[in-house]
Amino acid sequence: MNHNLIRMASSAVSCAAAACLAACGPAPTGALGPAPGSSARAHTSAPAHPALTTPTAMPGAQMPTSAPSAAPSLAPPRAVTLQAWFIRGGRLFESQRTVPATRSIGKAAVDAVLAGTNTSESSAGLVSAVPAGTNMLGLKIAGTVATIDLSSSFAQSASSSAVSLRLAQLVYTLTQFGAVRSVHWRISGQDVTTIGGVPVSGPQTRPAYSGDLPAITVASPAIGATVTSPVTVSGTADVFEAVVSIEILNSAGQEIARTFTTASCGTGCRGSYTTTISYSVPATQKGTVEVFERSAKDGSPVNMQKIPVTLGP
Repeated sequence: MNHNLIRMASSAVSCAAAACLAACGPAPTGALGPAPGSSARAHTSAPAHPALTTPTAMPGAQMPTSAPSAAPSLAPPRAVTLQAWFIRGGRLFESQRTVPATRSIGKAAVDAVLAGTNTSESSAGLVSAVPAGTNMLGLKIAGTVATIDLSSSFAQSASSSAVSLRLAQLVYTLTQFGAVRSVHWRISGQDVTTIGGVPVSGPQTRPAYSGDLPAITVASPAIGATVTSPVTVSGTADVFEAVVSIEILNSAGQEIARTFTTASCGTGCRGSYTTTISYSVPATQKGTVEVFERSAKDGSPVNMQKIPVTLGP
């Protein structure tokens, strides 16, 4: 073959690849926070929470509107799964929302919290401490601080614990993104130093609200998810000797699988955990994934998290 033709073909391929990268940019990456979760709950895989790659703009991953036909694997996702934090038993609880892919991903996450719990979550005891009628008036990022402007309903008075929970819901929801480390509050366009009687001067971070977390959080599977064996179970825990126990119950409430794993830290510190557990059922049915700590005193289950799911065969 003519060597000039070979060099021309090689040059054309290189140019095409460069053009593809320039047009597509890097694929969205994941930012795993204190409570890992899933971006594809139906398959129970551990989630990749979207990272904010442009800290001076509204939270959102920069994604092209189309991908070259020569590289279909670089096509932008049509949907993304986000953390939406609510309350269960007086403590924070991570839930999930799948929304159309958007550059305003921070707004989408906050909107999910303001919209409240769904039917499955309400049946499982989830509530929101955010006052009804609260609207988001603005959201912007400067450095690593998210400034959120909310309507006056958000600032209504309540017990300090109730206000702390409403603040924690939004702090945890916004700081799931890699570019956000803290939250600054505005009410009706004005900077505030207290909300509902609780001081909020200075950027608000996750550690400031760690006392609102339960001993065990479950990021995967999500309440109401349809799962198949093996199920990935993940979250965070601050439990005795870091041991996290897991059981699966069938529709009759009978145990059909059990295992345990260890968190990356325990007994006075919070660590992450993830493991898989296999089960077998003859047909699709309702079930429950139970995640708990065994009492150091008598071995009984404590700090239980019950996650209602649909068990696929």
